[in-house]
Amino acid sequence: MTKTLALAGNPNVGKSTLFNALTGARQHTGNWAGKTVELAEGSFGFGGEKIKVTDLPGTYSLSARSADERAARDYICFGGADLTVIVCDATCLERNLILAVQTLEITGRAVVCLNLMDEAARKKIKVDPEELSRRLGVEVIPMSARSGKGLDRLREAALAPPSGRPLRVDYGPEAEAAIAPVEKAVAGKLCRGLEPRWIALKLLERDEDLIKRLDGYLGYSITAFDDVAHALKEARETGPEPEDFRRRVGRGRIALVEDIAAGVIREKGSFDADRRLDRIFTGRVFAVPIMLALLLAIMWLTAQGANYPSAALSALFGRAENRLYELLSGWDPFLRDMLVRGMFRVLGWVVAVMLPPMAIFFPLFTLLEDFGYLPRVAFNLDGCFRRCGACGKQALTTCMGFGCNAVGVTGCRIIDSPREKLMAMLTNSLVPCNGRLPALITVTGLFLAGSGSVLNALLVTLTVVFGVGLTMGVCALLNKTLLRGLPSSFTLELPPYRRPQVGRVIVRSVLDRTVHVLGRAAAVAAPAGLLIWLLANVSAGGMTLLARLAAILDPLGRLMGLDGVILTGFLLGFPANEIVLPLVLMGYTGGGILTDWAGTSALGRVLTAHGWTPVTAVCFIIFTLCHFPCSTTVLTFYKESGSLRWTAWSVLVPLLTGIVLCAAVNFVAGTIFG
Repeated sequence: MTKTLALAGNPNVGKSTLFNALTGARQHTGNWAGKTVELAEGSFGFGGEKIKVTDLPGTYSLSARSADERAARDYICFGGADLTVIVCDATCLERNLILAVQTLEITGRAVVCLNLMDEAARKKIKVDPEELSRRLGVEVIPMSARSGKGLDRLREAALAPPSGRPLRVDYGPEAEAAIAPVEKAVAGKLCRGLEPRWIALKLLERDEDLIKRLDGYLGYSITAFDDVAHALKEARETGPEPEDFRRRVGRGRIALVEDIAAGVIREKGSFDADRRLDRIFTGRVFAVPIMLALLLAIMWLTAQGANYPSAALSALFGRAENRLYELLSGWDPFLRDMLVRGMFRVLGWVVAVMLPPMAIFFPLFTLLEDFGYLPRVAFNLDGCFRRCGACGKQALTTCMGFGCNAVGVTGCRIIDSPREKLMAMLTNSLVPCNGRLPALITVTGLFLAGSGSVLNALLVTLTVVFGVGLTMGVCALLNKTLLRGLPSSFTLELPPYRRPQVGRVIVRSVLDRTVHVLGRAAAVAAPAGLLIWLLANVSAGGMTLLARLAAILDPLGRLMGLDGVILTGFLLGFPANEIVLPLVLMGYTGGGILTDWAGTSALGRVLTAHGWTPVTAVCFIIFTLCHFPCSTTVLTFYKESGSLRWTAWSVLVPLLTGIVLCAAVNFVAGTIFG
């Protein structure tokens, strides 16, 4: 790698899209604030050189509070990139310029990418790139990353020697009088490429977190030098107090940004169309009905569309299984049954049942995200979460949980308050991830509605809504017990509505989400099938190991309206929620294999023959929502929290909730129906 590029910018300015266009990497492009919380890296070749690109988390300024903002700030300040690419949204340039000005105060090795120029043209917004370049002192590249316009010019800029200069902002006479002597004292030291003026600014602001990071980067404490310490002491005694100094600095930057924006924006255009849509999607009258209607439509399309491909895949795997069984006819019968009837059959079941719903649900969900609707969902739910003592940003992490709870837990980094972050992490598994949706759709269709019917979709939608309501209820309980405190405020950006790129969304959903999740489930399903086959075929004391485990759990299962086999399925399905239902089936069928199963109708006969009723189905649905998270989510929780105690609570909170709710439903049903 001969060059390194860092992509910096506000959320929703197209950084990830630009990253994908440059590197060809398949990285998800989020539409909500702080979606990118890792330093994604890629590379591309140009002009005979290989250039490394780092996509930094979206941040509105370098005054970092959350983990993702600190990651972006630290990389910009100390990452040592050869070129920092500041990505700005041409449709709302003034807001983006705050981060641009702060970054250019640190380094002149930068260019500004004026992205979304095509969208600005549609909104009749005109920005003068040449004038913006003159005022900022760096090259400005007009760009439309989605269509690839401007990419070659950026690649050329990556190879060219930096021609920009650090930006000097006038903060007013009193602030400048304090900065000057400290800057002069710092300038005589080894600053390792950092601007002395910027270092002086941070010392006077008393940004302790950044000063510690600065000391580590420099390898020494800048304030240990007598002349720096003396200049700093004198500036603090005669100049503004730190809080007043920070306010003066903020006002100076805002004044500069307003002046630049006024000089480069030739036509401001109109956002009337977005405002009209927002009056519908976020208004008091239509917001909630539209959310429910869209969720119902997605669930109906998923349930209805998954039937035929699921049946076809089941038949295909059935024929493949018979063929494989014939090919292994010379093998030891025990080993052959273990591999074919155990491992392969469970693997085929997981693929046949999971793939069709995911292949439908993910693209539909991603289309709403690409359109810009999901941030409106977070806006609509903000008040509900705040009333529960949680942060409104939890609505975003809850949406992430629909895809994968482990991703939802990681996404909680966008929450500034440690208390609220922990609350969001503890309750994220109460919304059904993609691995649990197929089981919910299947069981609901078999016992409560009809496979693929509108009623089935309605009941699954109500189940999802119940999960969200349960999340809020548990948050309210945690707010009164383990995690007392007051909700904090935050800024949520509503990005402009955009026409979804249907083809790219479908490809991205299938490759990035469906195949990835299915691969993880398949990797777990095969060894899980092997394990349960062994448990069902190895005996001790006249009973199989599976029967013994089910017998131990049966009293608790009966109390919850379930049975020991169902709880065994949940327990052995800890590696992945996707395999719970096939494990239950293997526990019910003789010899530990799924005999004579082909499609949901046969599945219903097996479950009914083993005592399943609508009450059992309801309790199964509740416990599917409320049980311990999968192993991936638990490990992610420990990685994020660094605490075994809170990781244990992440298992206990949903598990205890599920046990109590199932027992209550079973008791009420028993009282009413005898």
